[in-house]
Amino acid sequence: MATVTEAPPLAPQPTEKPPRRRARLTPYWLLLPGILWLLVFFALPMVYQASTSVQTGSLEDGYKVTWHFATYWDALADYWPQFLRSVLYAGSATILCLILGYPLAYLIAFRAGRWRNVVLILVIAPFFTSFLIRTLAWKTILADGGPVVGALNSLHILDVTSWLGITAGDRVLATPLAVICGLTYNFLPFMILPLYTSLERIDGRLHEAAGDLYAKPFTTFRKVTFPLSMPGVVSGTLLTFIPASGDYVNADLLGSTDTRMVGNVIQTQFLRILDYPTAAALSFILMAAILIMVTLYIRKSGTEDLV
Repeated sequence: MATVTEAPPLAPQPTEKPPRRRARLTPYWLLLPGILWLLVFFALPMVYQASTSVQTGSLEDGYKVTWHFATYWDALADYWPQFLRSVLYAGSATILCLILGYPLAYLIAFRAGRWRNVVLILVIAPFFTSFLIRTLAWKTILADGGPVVGALNSLHILDVTSWLGITAGDRVLATPLAVICGLTYNFLPFMILPLYTSLERIDGRLHEAAGDLYAKPFTTFRKVTFPLSMPGVVSGTLLTFIPASGDYVNADLLGSTDTRMVGNVIQTQFLRILDYPTAAALSFILMAAILIMVTLYIRKSGTEDLV
């Protein structure tokens, strides 16, 4: 009679030790300095400015939070031309930076060869001097009677720009054109570097494949190069438009009272008139307007891969 043998008991499986609590908290400890930095130098000033924008009073008697939201409407009603001018100047400078920066970024990415690093250093060379010095240099470049103004006069370009309303007669300084030129020069590197980074990532074999399919150079650029460089285009335009719309140095040094931007108004309200609630309200209106425009622009561009 056969006997049934019992199976030997299974050996106990080694259990994995749960990760230690310190290891789980390591990423959060690494993020803590950055979070504290944002809280102290970004969130808290934002909260303070938000409370300032709804205060009433004076510098002598002190300001109190009275939830006076009418300050926002009054600021927008009084200074809407400066808001519109800021958007127009920043948008014009952004378009010019894209027109000038894209060919240069393309050249650096695909044609510079061993001179690539040299050209990149030349692109960032303006950062070696201060923003103020670079802007003051344009006062000399665009001075009345200078070679630039003389050349524009000889070509009758100033006649056209005067008709368009961006220059005044034979002058370039203290006109919208001077402010736009200053914005374009100062923020051009912010356009070139993201474009170069995006173009450099494009696989050259895609261009060869387009050529094998008998695509002309312009067709290759339109169908392959430009769509793949859209992350750089979006990043460059944002990095140019956002700081340019809030800039006040170029309008102050190269413009006049007729070319004041909203940044100049905020500076005046904070430092000269000492109307802190109006200045804070203008700052939040500008921030909200830029946020809305940037959100719509990113959705319209159809790209989330930003460099």
